Amino acid sequence: MSRDEARAVRDSELEKDRARYGLLAVIVSNLAIAGVAVFGVWRLDADRAVIVGVLTAAFTAVSGTTTAYLGIKAVSNTARAIALGDGTTARREQAPPAPDAPAAPPPRRGQ
Repeated sequence: MSRDEARAVRDSELEKDRARYGLLAVIVSNLAIAGVAVFGVWRLDADRAVIVGVLTAAFTAVSGTTTAYLGIKAVSNTARAIALGDGTTARREQAPPAPDAPAAPPPRRGQ
């Protein structure tokens, strides 16, 4: 295996580890937020106004954390693909050729 191949394999494994542990961190934090929200609702003894506030804040925190992770991951993947040249060359090769403009009919004589 050459140096370039070994480096590519190492980089690929690093990206897999980053994605795996990043997703794990998001899931654990979302579970922690949900656990605190459930505990808070349980301890509030049916005060509906406060329960709505706690659940709204928990939903906002979970959706914000998840959206931030997915957005950062998407931008990171796009930047990596552009830096390695993966995205643009494949699109150029697969693009169909542009159709030629129709030729103008020749002028008529005698009119």
